[in-house]
Amino acid sequence: MRSFILIASMWLCLLTCAFAQQPPQQDIDLESFIERLFPVQDEDIDYESIYEVLLQLYLNPMDINKANAEALAACYLLDPTQISNLISYRTKFGPLISLYELQAVPDFDLNTIENILPFLTLGTGKSTQTRPLWQRIVGEEQAYLLFRHRRTWETRKGFTPADTSSSGRISSRYLGDPNEFYVRFRIQHTRDFSLGFTLDKDPGEQFIWDSKTARYGFNFFSFHFTKYYTGKWKTIALGDFQAQFGQGLVFGAGYSLGKGAETVPTVRRSSVGILPYTAALEFGFFRGAGLTYQSGNWQSSLITSFAPRDGRAGNALDTLSTEHITISSFNQSGLHRTSSELSTKNQFRELSLGGNVQYSSPSGKLQIGSNLLYIRFNHPWVKNPTLYNQYDFSGQRNTVGSLYLNYNWKNFFMFGESALSQSGGKAQIVGFVSSLTRQVDFSLLWRKYDENFHSFYANAFAESTRPANEQGVYAGIQIKPISKWKLNAYYDFFRFPWFRYRVYAPSKGYEWLARITYQPSRNLTAFFQIREEQKDRNLPDSGEPSLPYLVRPINKINGLISLEYQVSKNFFFRSRILFSRVDHNDLKPTGFMILQDAQHGFGKFRITGRLALFDTDDYDTRIYAFENNVLWTFSIPAFAGQGMRYYLLSQYQFNSRLTAYFRFSRTSYTDREKISSGLQEINGSNQTETTLLIRYMLHR
Repeated sequence: MRSFILIASMWLCLLTCAFAQQPPQQDIDLESFIERLFPVQDEDIDYESIYEVLLQLYLNPMDINKANAEALAACYLLDPTQISNLISYRTKFGPLISLYELQAVPDFDLNTIENILPFLTLGTGKSTQTRPLWQRIVGEEQAYLLFRHRRTWETRKGFTPADTSSSGRISSRYLGDPNEFYVRFRIQHTRDFSLGFTLDKDPGEQFIWDSKTARYGFNFFSFHFTKYYTGKWKTIALGDFQAQFGQGLVFGAGYSLGKGAETVPTVRRSSVGILPYTAALEFGFFRGAGLTYQSGNWQSSLITSFAPRDGRAGNALDTLSTEHITISSFNQSGLHRTSSELSTKNQFRELSLGGNVQYSSPSGKLQIGSNLLYIRFNHPWVKNPTLYNQYDFSGQRNTVGSLYLNYNWKNFFMFGESALSQSGGKAQIVGFVSSLTRQVDFSLLWRKYDENFHSFYANAFAESTRPANEQGVYAGIQIKPISKWKLNAYYDFFRFPWFRYRVYAPSKGYEWLARITYQPSRNLTAFFQIREEQKDRNLPDSGEPSLPYLVRPINKINGLISLEYQVSKNFFFRSRILFSRVDHNDLKPTGFMILQDAQHGFGKFRITGRLALFDTDDYDTRIYAFENNVLWTFSIPAFAGQGMRYYLLSQYQFNSRLTAYFRFSRTSYTDREKISSGLQEINGSNQTETTLLIRYMLHR
């Protein structure tokens, strides 16, 4: 029976021409994949970090014969029914002999298989494990050097000569030039090893060798070495790395997709474990060693880190009038362009000691784990008090621990995590994801985070940027009434028991989204999406000192109409209309954008372009638009005011080793003669940017 299924699957594959061969790894349009998964675009989302973690999952595919339900759910491409059917198929027939055999698994259609193949492997390449590690590293095909240059060509105020005021004070200016440089080197083999480094210099930063400020040419230097499956050691990570276990209340790894067009699977976090850190963001990662040891169904991880952190120092006096250094604020921008910003670089040290213990049942349906993380700063953190930050962390050390559970029962994926921080603050999150029928998927999530819950590496499901001072209930649904139509929708109600930034009273709000997708063929996709969000906000100061802060709801509506058509293998176009409206304090400003994308490839050359017009009444009605960019670079700019946006992105593959990308983009405003403010101000109505990226594969 098993042989018959395999042979039938392979013949079906050949007849449909779905796969010509089984390559080492299928290609994926990572930008399109991530655009579909990303939450509704907002400036509070750490897109680059999410992008990097998804990239790590893509570069390190899971073994289809070993992946449990938790790992399969991490790629967000399979619904609970499909995951349950795959595990049942393996239990009944044994390990898959070929990836072609996926077509024999119930509810796995060709489209699903094509989407998930880039994240799968059969564990091939084990024969090379007999060779010494250094030989595998030297001869690895997946080895590349990447160089990127980016620049805004109009002169910003920060690059002009300094002014001198009447009092003789010299104004601040950027210390470096307007060029951005980025270098990445990496050698990696799926589930065997990964090593590399990342160098980054932002616009305005000096390219200088200065050991006192830890600037060695580039402003930021990141490195990692990760070894997988050495005996019972599942992961050995040295250098910079991230970790995600449970639902992100202790270890979040920046991998939080939250609320978006995929309304069902993205509410649940997956324990992807320890991952190498390769991004250029200068915070949110560990620097030291991360180890994962696996024995049977038990897995334990240890994290040790001693990392520099940017921050601004303050001074405090004790009872004996002795002055002590304190941390008044942390700088998470990673920018060191001016003398003031440079003075925050590596001012403090953060010691992190943590661990995870996890049990997975032999069936892969049950997972229970515990997290613990202790953090100590070399100086106490004392914030300047405000109305809304009275419950924020203060002190020199923090400990946070949690228990979590995931259970797969039939078509239900149930999950939850409960955490407690040193302050006594608690955080709980409970939910489930289910395929109610073949046509209906549903998710439900409840969370409650105390005002004084402190967890620095948390990245759980939340309306706020961190899980604190929030309670809420989320419900999401996906309906596929017939093969060509799909409806996604969610509703999220939340409340904030304590004050928040710009909200000086307990508040509440809600958010809902609906998206209807029509796909009559693989080449044509159309959808309409609308989202409404309502939150409270302080009214502008009336000037009456006797009146307290008045809080009123602000209501935002965003909509999107999209049509995508793959005309041929080499030609693709996309047309979209985006609109927004805000209702606050009896004002109802609006905004819209229309855009046209086109992509054409011929031979070794591919070009992508966009032309967009936008018109918004104010900044509150700004519109975010996902843009194609050079390889492994992310772009979701916001547009406010009136103007035009266009870009051209070209890609040329010189040979199997060398590929070059070049992007030209410009925003032309018709309602202003100055762009931005402060040192970022441009005296003019145009902003032009170019990006050049060159990737060289060492062994192809």
